[in-house]
Amino acid sequence: MDAELRASVIIDYQNVHLTGHDLFASAKNWPRHETLIDPLRFANQLIATRNKRQRPGVGQPAVLRKVLVYRGQPSGEHDPDGYNRSQAQKAQWERDQRVTVTLRPLKYHYQRHVTGRPAHDINGVKIPIGRPQEKGVDVLCALATVREARNPATDLVILATSDSDLVPALDEVRISGSAKVETFCWYDAQTKTKFQLHPTDRSRPLWNTQLGEMEFRASWDPTRY
Repeated sequence: MDAELRASVIIDYQNVHLTGHDLFASAKNWPRHETLIDPLRFANQLIATRNKRQRPGVGQPAVLRKVLVYRGQPSGEHDPDGYNRSQAQKAQWERDQRVTVTLRPLKYHYQRHVTGRPAHDINGVKIPIGRPQEKGVDVLCALATVREARNPATDLVILATSDSDLVPALDEVRISGSAKVETFCWYDAQTKTKFQLHPTDRSRPLWNTQLGEMEFRASWDPTRY
């Protein structure tokens, strides 16, 4: 039997969650917070499906070693409920020692006076406008991908995202040859739609594990926060 590849799964959390939510018919009518992904459930679905699709004698099976999750964090000042939920989710997901969740503060835009200075409410707090945005999460995912590929304890890195900003990380790992790198995408069999991340050099095949609607639902976090 082929030796198992020790796998690290890097998860661009918002990308994985929202891409699946917006793709599958059974999820679109659910509120987004009802379709949250449990990172360990997702990683187990990913590894199991990947292994099942490997050709005997050609592909090596993988065993899950580590799950690294990167996600934006609401402000405790502007969104205390969102902040507390993110902390509770991090604590829940990290109950398994293989899972590490890194939260990066969301970026807020603020109302401004005619002078250009930020406006404040009666409590002296800056007034946010619009939806906050993730900033720097893709950079953290890229650094983790390269770092895990260089870790002697890692044989395989699976990058879970469809964000094209992470293509350079794929290219770097392939060039270094330090560990195998693979990708993932959700795939809707009904519409034949998928959002797959490709390396710059497409002449060299890169394994991609496609997960469908059944795997998406099996990855949902059942915990009420």
